[in-house]
Amino acid sequence: MKFDKVRWGIIGCGDVTEVKSGPAFQKINHSELVAVMRRTGDLARDYAKRHNVPKWYDNADELINDPEVDAVYIATPPGSHKEYTIKAAKAGKPVYVEKPMARNFEECQEMIAACAEAEVPLYVAYYRRAQQRFLKIKELLENGAVGEVRFVSSQQYQKPSDDVLDPQHLPWRVQPELAGGGLLFDLASHTLDILDFLLGPITSVQGFASNQAGYYRAEDIVTGTYRFESGINGVGNWCFTAFEDVDVNEIVGSKGKITFSTFGNDPIVLTTARGTEQWSFEPPEHVHQPLVETIVADLTTGSSQCPSSGFSGARTNWVMGELVKNYYL
Repeated sequence: MKFDKVRWGIIGCGDVTEVKSGPAFQKINHSELVAVMRRTGDLARDYAKRHNVPKWYDNADELINDPEVDAVYIATPPGSHKEYTIKAAKAGKPVYVEKPMARNFEECQEMIAACAEAEVPLYVAYYRRAQQRFLKIKELLENGAVGEVRFVSSQQYQKPSDDVLDPQHLPWRVQPELAGGGLLFDLASHTLDILDFLLGPITSVQGFASNQAGYYRAEDIVTGTYRFESGINGVGNWCFTAFEDVDVNEIVGSKGKITFSTFGNDPIVLTTARGTEQWSFEPPEHVHQPLVETIVADLTTGSSQCPSSGFSGARTNWVMGELVKNYYL
């Protein structure tokens, strides 16, 4: 599948598409955003007008079947990812789907199968895989900066946001029927996916999930241990009702360690017997853009540059499912 220019359509032109992703489709060479869809037509029309997009829809099927749309970016909550991915695949169109890829591993498998049958590529919006900040960490690891990697630890905890304190108007991110679980699926998915990118697949998982604060039905704390295919061990703790915000990952090896955050912009720190070194990177204006550039390169040149596929996205869903499965039994 090869295009001279990739003409994109967005299903779900909500907040994430305003700055993080949407404008990138217009700024990349050989890429164009030609249509957007939102169930509330007035909002879709407003988005199209503000972003100079020629077409808007209030029906996803119409966008998917528009002959002038070559590829579909699905930016809805996870509860509809499978449905729209399968429809786009049946229409013969490549899919770029938001993270988490779906509500569970089984839905991911159905999406992969549908795209394979239709012979269309499936990409997942774990955009950190293409950002310079995380490529630098990968370079350090591959160059043996910490020696042989022994283990990784992740600590992420934060104060509860105001929107989860109103039980009558809970965001989709803490509604398991829409998100697959709680904030672990929305936030920790980024950390687990970038660890997959840096250290390889996780193949064994044990987790404990519970709800301590009672603000919503989904789990609000998860503690897990895991083992990578390479033999590296890992441990993570995610709490979304703590007293402060903390975001720190450490990759520890036989000769040093790398410390970095998933969401922050603080420097990457390498600590060895020789002392410390630091690297700082400014985040891209549109955080999806480096990853979308690799997708457009794939679709216009036939290359395989994109580092975030349906297969890698499904692995992250599997890990999260294993971490919380005791809670949803």
